[in-house]
Amino acid sequence: MDQKQMVGVIELEEMEFYAYHGCFKEEQVVGNRFLVKVTLETDCTVAAETDDISDALNYVSVYEIVREQIMQTSHLLEHLNKRIIDGIYQKFPELLKATVKVSKMNPPMGGQMKCVSVTFSR
Repeated sequence: MDQKQMVGVIELEEMEFYAYHGCFKEEQVVGNRFLVKVTLETDCTVAAETDDISDALNYVSVYEIVREQIMQTSHLLEHLNKRIIDGIYQKFPELLKATVKVSKMNPPMGGQMKCVSVTFSR
């Protein structure tokens, strides 16, 4: 039987954290809410057949990578985002593609704004 590759898209959506990122001193003291979305494309062929977590991309590990990186202060969302995506690829080098979106909620922009976001893909 010819088995075809099953490429899966795994999304961890609206992970919420309170952290201390920003260029302004106040942001690093007061902190802010951040939302993170991670989208991963990976070969799910074996996991789909075996129903065994050891054959799958472990979502808990991805969450822990995000949590660990977001707890380390950065001035820029770009820097934080790169650290997250680097950490994910370090743990899961077999990934076909990863996209990470980091949103700072209610940024101090001098006006009303829901969020500002930076998205990286590799």
